[in-house]
Amino acid sequence: MKILAIIPAYNEAGNIQAVIEDLKSFGGDILVVNDGSTDATAAIAKSMGVLVVSHPFNLGIGGTVQTGIKYAFQNGYDAAIQFDGDGQHRGDQIWKIVEPVQRGEADLVIGSRTLPGGYKMGITRFIGSRIFHCLIRFLAGKAIEDPTSGFRCYGRRTLALFSRFYTDDYPEVECIITAARNGLKVMEVPVLMRGRLSGNSSITRRKSAYYMMKVTLAMVIDSMRGRELIEEP
Repeated sequence: MKILAIIPAYNEAGNIQAVIEDLKSFGGDILVVNDGSTDATAAIAKSMGVLVVSHPFNLGIGGTVQTGIKYAFQNGYDAAIQFDGDGQHRGDQIWKIVEPVQRGEADLVIGSRTLPGGYKMGITRFIGSRIFHCLIRFLAGKAIEDPTSGFRCYGRRTLALFSRFYTDDYPEVECIITAARNGLKVMEVPVLMRGRLSGNSSITRRKSAYYMMKVTLAMVIDSMRGRELIEEP
């Protein structure tokens, strides 16, 4: 398979070198999508010889991931991996999320932190994750234990869909509804992760209530839509 690793990165100068070094062992291409960083994120990535696309200003995680998805789809990749730039994801876990796509068992694979073999997240994140788990099960009939995980593998059909339809703001949970609504096979596998190497999460305690309300409303609206036409180039 022709596989692209997408690293969405905003002001990750303290992490990006270690993340790229960790990824180089998997053997596919690497694309850093620099989301308008004001630090040396892009310069460090370019110095390491990987592909870099830079936004002129900050678009947020949804627009950044979709830039990588569009690149993968338009350049004929069979699959793409989302591998966050904060150092939490591990290169030695990549094939756990790639193999179900490679075998044709799934179109979208989520690397779960909470299934047996994963690590324990904080109580606030765990409670939010359980709420989203219940909503996804009710709205889409899918039992996803860790719906906020950003460690994912997108198969070719998922790339075709998400290159056209992908939410800009907090996309991880809503895109599961989008995939299920369009008949894509969604799977979850246990993976190991580590703590963020440096910096802080963009979702602070102050933003948590807005995040929960916004994502919940978006999930309900998305579940009411009809199917989109998935087109191959």
